[in-house]
Parts: sequence; structure tokens; C-alpha cells
Amino acid sequence: VQLQASGGGLVQAGGSLTLSCAASGRTFSGYAMGWFRQAQGKERQFVAASSASGDSTEYADSVKGRFTISRDNAKNTVYLQMNSLKPEDTAIYYCAADTLTTSATRFSPGREDYWGQGTLVTVSS
Repeated sequence: VQLQASGGGLVQAGGSLTLSCAASGRTFSGYAMGWFRQAQGKERQFVAASSASGDSTEYADSVKGRFTISRDNAKNTVYLQMNSLKPEDTAIYYCAADTLTTSATRFSPGREDYWGQGTLVTVSS
């Protein structure tokens, strides 16, 4: 699976941004997708996951109510809509695939290491 993330940039606190991740190499509708992020000097952390069909999602507590993950299986693309952004959301955001599951709750991309190249989101205060 090849993943290409895009959409990062600089935004003021309280603003919004949408990230996209285009996938290729496998039947996109057959596996779970998600997003992680890594702030400078910190470990990579889970942000959100979507089931293969898109009807089930999971979120980190820190982004619940502000971020929304969605996917368009016809376009082989997963999105992360980020609203009410805070300076602590500043990080490199990575999309990831887990072809071993269709479930958002069992999403665990570390088993296969399918990651996008990362896109930087900077939130200014």
C-alpha cells in the first residue's frame, strides 16, 4: 500500500484545516485507515481511525468533538477534518493503513508499517 498525505499548513488557533490521504496498491474499501501525529520531541500518537466502510470511527480523547475522519472509497482517499485547532495540535500528521482489519477499534498500523510521508500542521496562538 502506498499512501500520499497532503493538506497541512499554517493556521491560527480556532481555525480549521482538512488533511487528505490518497491510497493505492490494494482494494481501498477492504481495510481500516487512520491518522497519527508526532509533535517535535514527542512520540507518535494515535489521532483517529475509520473502519473500511467508514461507518465506524475512533478518536483520541484530545481531538474528540473537534476532528472528524471520513473516507471516500470511490476516490481511495481518507480525510481528517480538523476544527477548533489549538497550538497543541501542531505536529506532523501521518496517515496509515491496516490491511489486516476492517475495524476501526482494531486499527493497528504498526503490524505492517503502511504510512504516508507526513504533512506538517502548525497552529499559531
